[in-house]
Amino acid sequence: MSYLLIFCTVSLLITLHELGHFLAAKRLGIPIARFSVGLGPKLWGFKLGGTEYWLSMIPCGGYVLPALKDEEAFDKIPLANRILFSLGGPAANILGAFVCLSLMNMVKIGVSVPSAIYLPLEQIWQMARQMGAAIPLVFSQPENLSGIVGIVAAGGAHVGLNFVKLVQFSVLLNVNLAVFNLLPLLPLDGGKIVMGLLRKIYQPLRRLEMPLTVGGWVLLAGLTLYVTALDLARVAYGILG
Repeated sequence: MSYLLIFCTVSLLITLHELGHFLAAKRLGIPIARFSVGLGPKLWGFKLGGTEYWLSMIPCGGYVLPALKDEEAFDKIPLANRILFSLGGPAANILGAFVCLSLMNMVKIGVSVPSAIYLPLEQIWQMARQMGAAIPLVFSQPENLSGIVGIVAAGGAHVGLNFVKLVQFSVLLNVNLAVFNLLPLLPLDGGKIVMGLLRKIYQPLRRLEMPLTVGGWVLLAGLTLYVTALDLARVAYGILG
């Protein structure tokens, strides 16, 4: 039961990330063709206001598909709006972490402005710094990486059915999702922001966007397969869970 709870929590936080992009697009006037919770074929859905809302087959994922004809149409959107659209997902995860920390702090040390606002911001900043400092270890110590399987196995074993630990886990994962997606690597949000700024400075760099995006997807797919194999091996040998 605890593993299912962790799996649902991970799926929910990924959905929160995509919801952040979706709400940012709506606020900025960027038309959205589809908002999908999950990946793959549609299980159920409806259409409202020109946008299709899908519940798709594969959980732990999701996407926001702008209703634009081609890349040139997306380029016509002001750069500031494209940046805000990319920041919507990480911002939603940071907000989720902030709300959880505010509630925990107010329960622990009482209701006050420091416990509800200042302390959560400081805690998020410290966590983000630590995660940022650990990023180089991805390349120097890849054997320590973990994916969805490892997160669910380790999280289920550690959290159990303890609500406080589940909230703490949600905070860590929210900040982790925000930091990871802000890395300057296409097709991540941070990569899209950096490429948008570089193209603003020197338009011919646009020719590099597609190969860099494809290369980024290949890298992320390979990394996902690698960490999944590691996680399965750890579970098989009882290292996780």
